[in-house]
Amino acid sequence: MKNLVNAAFSILLISVMLVVSGCSHWRGGKRLDSPADAIYRSDFQRSGNYETKPLHELDGIKWRFKTGWIVFSSPAVATGMVFFGSYDGYLYALDANNGRLRWKFKTQYLIFSSPAIINGMIYFGSEDGHVYAVDIMTGLETWRFKTDWSVYSSPIVTDGVVYFGSYDSYLYAVSAQTGKEIWRLKTEGSVFSSPAISDGIVYFGSHDGYLYAIRASSGKEKWRFKPHDGVSSSPAIHDETIYFGSYDNNLYALDMNTGKEIWRYKTGGKVFSSPAIADGMVYFVSNDGYIYAVDIKTGDGKWKLRPTTGVNSSPTVAGSVVYFGGYDGFLYAIDVRTRQELWRFNTESWVSSSPVIDKGIVYFGTEDGHVYALQ
Repeated sequence: MKNLVNAAFSILLISVMLVVSGCSHWRGGKRLDSPADAIYRSDFQRSGNYETKPLHELDGIKWRFKTGWIVFSSPAVATGMVFFGSYDGYLYALDANNGRLRWKFKTQYLIFSSPAIINGMIYFGSEDGHVYAVDIMTGLETWRFKTDWSVYSSPIVTDGVVYFGSYDSYLYAVSAQTGKEIWRLKTEGSVFSSPAISDGIVYFGSHDGYLYAIRASSGKEKWRFKPHDGVSSSPAIHDETIYFGSYDNNLYALDMNTGKEIWRYKTGGKVFSSPAIADGMVYFVSNDGYIYAVDIKTGDGKWKLRPTTGVNSSPTVAGSVVYFGGYDGFLYAIDVRTRQELWRFNTESWVSSSPVIDKGIVYFGTEDGHVYALQ
């Protein structure tokens, strides 16, 4: 009974935060050469911009895979496989070409966190309070690290260190090789936000209402910025500026070196969404149901669009196309130049997973437990 109550609470919690949850190759702000690396929101700056072939014309389903429960986790694509977590407690590895199961790894509870892959290892969090390191080829556990509450945050790994937040209010830094703690930083609220990193500084939000800038080497605070409410949004970084949403209905742009506000853009609802950045624009969704396009320099709104029942997932961009899911069960593809819909795909279930684009294939999960590959 206790497990059922906990599961129900988790679904309610994530339903509020579901727009807060890739395959590009970066480390500490510099591009990596290895094609095996994949990370949530495409790169270490969490830009949500995939430098790959976009899917302009939808042909149909390449494959579809059914898990045992909801898939909020955003897939990661590497070494010819697709990796993601499910609310059935498993991390899955599928063949990217045909969607067949390669292996699955069982945790002790639900998985919301999206995986990070580097040097043949996959790192992810679970609602059982652990962060796991698993071999991507065998699916065997290398280590696990225990926090004092659920880990919704998606890890980031650079220079041999794994950074992630926990609902126990801490941001952690642990060794990628051994899983041993290096440092932890306490905030005054739960940490749902997934950290971004650039030039040795880790940026993340907390439900205590602050956006933090922390020195990656020591865990010492550089600065903090306080909006008027909590921060679940994963920040995105571009050209010395950091962008993130807040429960106070605003998207903010801050100077990443000083933490000073450059501009803010007001919406009609809380901004849980993680922004995507491409071609001088910031794309994000609000709890008012709209997807917004805002000028990256001035903060001026350029356009907004609202599907029938509102937007559900954080948007991602490839080429001139922005992709996002809706409460109406559709995955949408919009041409950002013309603002015209290119296509929509009906899953008949909420699309909460942030889409990932790799070589013209779009991967994403749905609330009915499926993961799709569209071509």
